[in-house]
Amino acid sequence: MAERQRRTPRQARAGSTIDAILDATFQLLEAEGVERLTTNHIAARAGVSIGTLYQYFGSKQDILALIAQRRAETVRDAIAETVIARPELGSVRTIVRALMHGFEGSPATRQVLFDALFHQADDGMLARHHQVFLASITGKARLEVELSNESAFVLTHAAIGLLRAAAAEPELGLDPMVLEDELVRLMEAYVAALATLQAGRRTKP
Repeated sequence: MAERQRRTPRQARAGSTIDAILDATFQLLEAEGVERLTTNHIAARAGVSIGTLYQYFGSKQDILALIAQRRAETVRDAIAETVIARPELGSVRTIVRALMHGFEGSPATRQVLFDALFHQADDGMLARHHQVFLASITGKARLEVELSNESAFVLTHAAIGLLRAAAAEPELGLDPMVLEDELVRLMEAYVAALATLQAGRRTKP
């Protein structure tokens, strides 16, 4: 039976409340920025009491962390589907676009969510995303290159790190379309270098 069907009415209400809190937080981030974001404002926008909010979240940072985690899960799953369906180099642009647009919102909002995601790295969240991604494509993706744990780490974290830096420096006025081209070029060059290296190893006696 599907998870949604197994939920009790109480679980469904809890899920709806959490979704309302997350949506309200994102809306306030977009409208007023993180500096003016408080749990009281979030509760009011979500239509719940402050006590109800604290039943689910210990702090504003916990709410931001869950938003960032859900965005990261969506991006991770979209990339896994792309890698499985289209293992050729042409899929790199689709992957870059998933990374760029998975964390929607203004540059300031994206920076807050990227920071929340990287803050979770302290408790191993990014490592778990990385492991889930590798597990999801193992045995399913027919890649042009073999991705070791290290090379997969470089591919995913290099792009995420650069996008986080771009969100943190809006004064640079980076053109999103040009930035997309540059990220695609970077990732394609890395994948091509891996392919060349692995081909050379296979031809050695």
